[in-house]
Amino acid sequence: MDVSHCTPVTKEPIGLSRTDGKRHDGLTLIPWQSGKSLCWDVTVICPLAESYVTGFDLETGVATELVASRKEEKYASVESEYFFAPIAVETLGPMNTPARQLFANLGRKISSASGDDREGAFLFQRDSVMVQRYNAVLLQDTLPATD
Repeated sequence: MDVSHCTPVTKEPIGLSRTDGKRHDGLTLIPWQSGKSLCWDVTVICPLAESYVTGFDLETGVATELVASRKEEKYASVESEYFFAPIAVETLGPMNTPARQLFANLGRKISSASGDDREGAFLFQRDSVMVQRYNAVLLQDTLPATD
């Protein structure tokens, strides 16, 4: 059963309180939690980039937590009106803790609506495939052009 139509969203919504003109990546059109709509911003990062490796512990997921905390600071002004979810995913796979919690909660809601207990696992698998596709594009872009 396709339940994607059950929670309407808008991509890069206009009108959120940002002074620099940037927008979140998405916003639910119905309340998500405590009467507030959910808005999110996604960042995919490479934890092997010099900016993350230099001076940081190479423990799995550290870069995602760092980026997510920066996103929370950046979007602090909208948290009074919206439930904000920073989603940071590493090119090596891990995602930040709030994103994992959001995906788990979303998976439970989709499972409840569809009746299929596997929906949560499918959601995480779709994220994994998205990261693999992103990595494939990055890899292809590094290869020399063939004539």
